[in-house]
Amino acid sequence: MTEILLGILILLALVNVIIALRNRRSGDTGPKLKELGNSILRFETVLEKNERTLKDEFERNRRENLETAKTNREELSRSLLSFEEKFASNIKELNELIRLKFGDFNKQQIDNNKQSTDHMKLIQESIEKHLLSIREDNTKQLNEMRKTVDEKLQTTLEKRLSESFKLVSERLEQVHKGLGEMQNIANGVGDLKKVLSNVKTRGVLGEYQLGNILEQILTPDQYGKNVATKKGSQANVEYAIKLPGKSTDEEVWMPVDSKFPIESYEVLLAAYEIGVPEDIETAQKVLIKTVEGFAREISEKYIDPPHTTDFGIMFLPVESLYAEILRHPGLFETLQRKYKITITGPTTLSALMNSLQMGFRTLAVQKRSSEVWNVLGAVKNE
Repeated sequence: MTEILLGILILLALVNVIIALRNRRSGDTGPKLKELGNSILRFETVLEKNERTLKDEFERNRRENLETAKTNREELSRSLLSFEEKFASNIKELNELIRLKFGDFNKQQIDNNKQSTDHMKLIQESIEKHLLSIREDNTKQLNEMRKTVDEKLQTTLEKRLSESFKLVSERLEQVHKGLGEMQNIANGVGDLKKVLSNVKTRGVLGEYQLGNILEQILTPDQYGKNVATKKGSQANVEYAIKLPGKSTDEEVWMPVDSKFPIESYEVLLAAYEIGVPEDIETAQKVLIKTVEGFAREISEKYIDPPHTTDFGIMFLPVESLYAEILRHPGLFETLQRKYKITITGPTTLSALMNSLQMGFRTLAVQKRSSEVWNVLGAVKNE
């Protein structure tokens, strides 16, 4: 509205200016100028009035704007307060709902755990019942199997005993008729490689290993330790086996001595590892010479027929060393022929001792053959 009035006043002022200019051209300027001055005064009055009106309008608008802003702020504060209260209420309700839901979840989880525990307990009881049933069934079957096996074993044992008594009777009869004296154990030494080649004996090296093998196979009265086998000599062989002589009270010793050329053997192993043929050949020659020296020593110190056998045993405590000696053609036979020494390793010595033990048992059976014959005859009659 104020802008319109201001525009009208400006337009009227322009009209008066134009009229004054026209009248000036016509020559009658006095009254016109006076009228123009009056018009300007009226215009200024109106302008001042309009200015005051505008100021009042501006002041009123400012107050209205302030009132509106204040009202808006109060309304916004009330809205924010209401929103805050509502939001807090919603949060409280949400927390309460979550608490209730979580409580229900915990309760449900507890119920599920209880159900799972009960279910697992039922499963465990069922498994225990099944295991007990299986155990009882297995026990029953084992008892039946044991009973069946016992019956079959009893039958088989009786049959085998009968066959064994029959076989022993036949063998004793053959021995009684065909053997007048015990076979010479020394004649069977050459066949030792064919006897019990799979015997496994563990012990320590050297003398301890030799003693361990003899202790496992022979009885204490079948061998001696540190025996002076050669009459008039102070040299004692490590071990000597007692063999029966021509008469009942006569004993013949078979000397057994352990040797371990460890230095020569280690040199040979080192040469094998390096792989130089000349070094290997040199080390082999040194080892062979050392073994021949051992054989000569045993032959000279411990062999004294008829107090001993006409041969002795050299025991090598390591199988690989024994195999190395056998690798050289003619060495084994040379030691037997030249020095009357037979080389053995742990396996072959065990086989030899087992053969001697069998010979001892055969001799014992032969000595008491008549007594055994009478006992077996009585058993057969029963």
